[in-house]
Amino acid sequence: MISSSSIISSLHVIAASLKLPAIIVLLVFIVIVTVELGSITVEIIFIRRKMKLNVGDLLAKIQDKNINQLQTIINDSGLLKSQKKVFMELLKNADLSPFTGYALARKLLSNEEMRHHKIVSVTDVIVRLGPMIGLMATLIPLGPGLIALGQGDTRTLADSLLTAFDATVAGLATAGVAFVISRLRKRWYESDMLSIEVIMEGILEEIYKDADEIKEQQSA
Repeated sequence: MISSSSIISSLHVIAASLKLPAIIVLLVFIVIVTVELGSITVEIIFIRRKMKLNVGDLLAKIQDKNINQLQTIINDSGLLKSQKKVFMELLKNADLSPFTGYALARKLLSNEEMRHHKIVSVTDVIVRLGPMIGLMATLIPLGPGLIALGQGDTRTLADSLLTAFDATVAGLATAGVAFVISRLRKRWYESDMLSIEVIMEGILEEIYKDADEIKEQQSA
């Protein structure tokens, strides 16, 4: 029969074995957040700050234009490269039927939304797991520290408390920075998707207006 002491000992061994993995995960989170912080700083300075897009002006420019003119307008616009790629893919397939063309437009929008979600999901995971892993790496060293306190070993207690406090700070700091990055990017991407949807509607209207005119001429 398994005794309660053996169960408690097994639990202690399992908890102690999780100390190093928890600390490693925290270090990985710190590296990821540092990279993401650098990435968003570059995006702010070199991309978002220079981005000059007036959706109303762009919609006015695409009125009554053919496919080649639309491609030129999109290339010369203040859209991001990824956004231009979406519209160029749509214009490249302008010979599709209206039903298929609208289906392609929905697919392109979905792909862009998924790309945004993939970028933001990295920091979203850290926001959720950072405090959990930090708490885990905080509580695990406290056990040996309390035992050392009972034995009068203040040095071991101090080392355990230092590790616990460092883990708490690392977990909360990574989660806090990741939260700010996620919120900022979500705000950008929501605005981007609204602009893309409006512009795509305008382009689709121009594409299939030309198609209807051609059909009318051929039937006449």
